[in-house]
Amino acid sequence: MKIKKGDTVRVITGRDKGVEGIVAGVDPGRKRVLVEGVNVAKRHTKPTQANQQGGIIEKIMPIHASNLAVVCPRTKEAGRVGYRMEGNTKVRYHKKSGDELS
Repeated sequence: MKIKKGDTVRVITGRDKGVEGIVAGVDPGRKRVLVEGVNVAKRHTKPTQANQQGGIIEKIMPIHASNLAVVCPRTKEAGRVGYRMEGNTKVRYHKKSGDELS
């Protein structure tokens, strides 16, 4: 999967279309990604020893990787990610701008 933790991504389809956020986690087996501020669900919880208050808690739910595009840090455009060899190292780059991604 070409999206990594810490990348800035933009939602390209779905309920949160156009929203940008930072990747909080990745599940490559299911091809799902957790993005801060995207696909947030409200969960009703009972009070427990760990959470004395209980109540309604907002929880980030995973979104499929195909619904996301990585944002170039320099141009702020959304696009795909590619790989290329520079010497003996494999480097991720933004296909639209050609800039290297960290």
